Amino acid sequence: MASTTTGQSPELEQLGINVIRGLAMDAPQKANSGHPGTAMALAPLAHVLFTRIMDYDPTDPDWPDRDRFILSPGHACILLYSMLYLTGYGMELEDLKEFRQWGSRTPGHPEVHHFPGIEVTTGPLGQGFGQGVGMGIAERILRSEFGPDLVDHHTFVVCGDGDLMEGVSHEAASLAGHLGLGRLIYIYDDNHITIDGPTEITLDDDPAKRFEAYGWHVEDLGEVANDLDALESGIRRAMAVEDKPSFLILRSHIGYPSPKMTDSPKAHGDPFGDEEVAATKAVMGLPTDETFWVPEDVLQMYRQAGARGKAARDEWQKRTDSRSGDKQRWDALWGNRGVEGWQAKLPTWKAGDDAIATRKSINVALNAIAADVPGLSSGGADLTGNTGTKLDGVAQQSKEHPEGRQIAYGVREHGMGAVMNGLSLHGGVIPIGGTFFTFSDYMRGAVRIAALSEAKVIYFWTHDSVGLGQDGPTHQPVEQLASFRAMPGLRLIRPADANESAHALRIAIERNGPTALILSRQNLPVLEGTADLAAEGVERGAYVLVEGREDPDVVLIGTGSEVSVCVEAASILAEEGVTARVVSMPSWDLFDEQDEDYQDLVLGPGAPVLSVEAASSFGWARWADDSVAIDHFGASAPGATVLREFGFTGEHVAERAQALLDDLDSDVYDDSDDS
Repeated sequence: MASTTTGQSPELEQLGINVIRGLAMDAPQKANSGHPGTAMALAPLAHVLFTRIMDYDPTDPDWPDRDRFILSPGHACILLYSMLYLTGYGMELEDLKEFRQWGSRTPGHPEVHHFPGIEVTTGPLGQGFGQGVGMGIAERILRSEFGPDLVDHHTFVVCGDGDLMEGVSHEAASLAGHLGLGRLIYIYDDNHITIDGPTEITLDDDPAKRFEAYGWHVEDLGEVANDLDALESGIRRAMAVEDKPSFLILRSHIGYPSPKMTDSPKAHGDPFGDEEVAATKAVMGLPTDETFWVPEDVLQMYRQAGARGKAARDEWQKRTDSRSGDKQRWDALWGNRGVEGWQAKLPTWKAGDDAIATRKSINVALNAIAADVPGLSSGGADLTGNTGTKLDGVAQQSKEHPEGRQIAYGVREHGMGAVMNGLSLHGGVIPIGGTFFTFSDYMRGAVRIAALSEAKVIYFWTHDSVGLGQDGPTHQPVEQLASFRAMPGLRLIRPADANESAHALRIAIERNGPTALILSRQNLPVLEGTADLAAEGVERGAYVLVEGREDPDVVLIGTGSEVSVCVEAASILAEEGVTARVVSMPSWDLFDEQDEDYQDLVLGPGAPVLSVEAASSFGWARWADDSVAIDHFGASAPGATVLREFGFTGEHVAERAQALLDDLDSDVYDDSDDS
């Protein structure tokens, strides 16, 4: 029998596909949990991609010029895990047997960094779709700078009906088509099945027309889910398209070739049961009395496919080693950091300098360091100038300027967040994205994925309080600080002035994981002491800005724009004979990392603590005895008026501090009287 393009016989390739389908049934069956149907239907596609199409090297899974594979319907992860085992990434058959179990390397959805070969975290539908667009942009930026000798790969994304229903896919697809991203191949698993039933109960879209309207190359491959040559040729045609992303429609049958579960909604999220698993294995000619059966010839076929990429990787390394370009820049790009000494370029402001909004000072800092942090890519959700995300002298990413590191995301906050995750996880790019803080809610799903993924992304969330003024309650964030503080893995920093904002940006670049910088619309004074204290103070999350004395009568904690209000209140209290310590607390997250001794040193032993923040009081009870806060929505009026009416003035904070002291004195008196 003639061999295929893999050099293997068609019979062996078909056996390999059937083995994948067997694993896709056995793992959920053993776990009594999982999604076998989609993995079974797409086993031939995975086989073609991993044996005939993609360049990758399991011995160096982070090879920068590898092709990227994203399984956006992450519920089908047993398919990816099976391929990682078969092609030699180091996953073992025992890992598949521990599918979805405590401590296993095979969790219920793919998680980047959890195991080599997993490019992104997927599961929440649409997120993988958006991350793929980010990877496509990153590849194009880097290829434009370094040429195809060093950067020359494709991104392959499998998506399903759920991905296309989620709004984030519309946003990301529209952007990808506008940018004309080649080397981006999406394969739509059109299986006509959702959890609730046939897709026809919820969906009448014409996906071909939809993606053609976005500006994609579209091809309906039809009923070829089991035709390996047709799959390969369709994918290769898409790979030849350089000026637009490609969308291949593949009609598949979920659960195939199960006698009872093919085309059934039950095949989506339920194990088949022992009887149906055996019946399906019998159809495929697999042993019905064995589980996790992988014959040696099948394993060797896939291991040979996995080993094939090492030669390409070695040749790439030779070209990389012999290049005459700036090695320090190259290493900084792939290390997601700046070149040595970049921090010295950060600007410093002096107390008494003109007041400046932190959304503007952050832009000054950004442009001061941009040349020395080469991976920076920045943009806003149609708010570039408003959010401080403009990079001076940098081309805007477009068909005409594929090297552009300035990205105009448009009014697509959720898409922007997902694309930023893909940019970061691709490597070589540190993405910055900006929008008004209240609209961070539109991108929350992608922010959560960033936190789960430990993706180095930086958010400039501006117009951070009711101080933005006349746009009113719809635009004035109140609950956002508290809600994002509750998200594990997300670092929030709300700087008090220009100096704090510069060091907040530094920390975001130096540290791993996502960082949100919460920035003011209104001008803020440059505070006395921050030029000297902010470098260490912001790093530690909170620091004493105004000491008063070692044993203050009251401690005032402020964040962001309210720190200057606390400074003013301390001055008023001093005139009344009350000593107030002012603490700037730009980041709960960073302060929480400090030991108890440092926390006590900052907050002071015994003195009552009053927090001052133009946002919800939720959570402040951990640090403060009372709060000047906003536990209601805002109002439409000039920003200074709104802040004054809601009590964010030095006078009112001083009154609240005195009231707190009076209450405590009263409590002490009452206690002694009772005794």
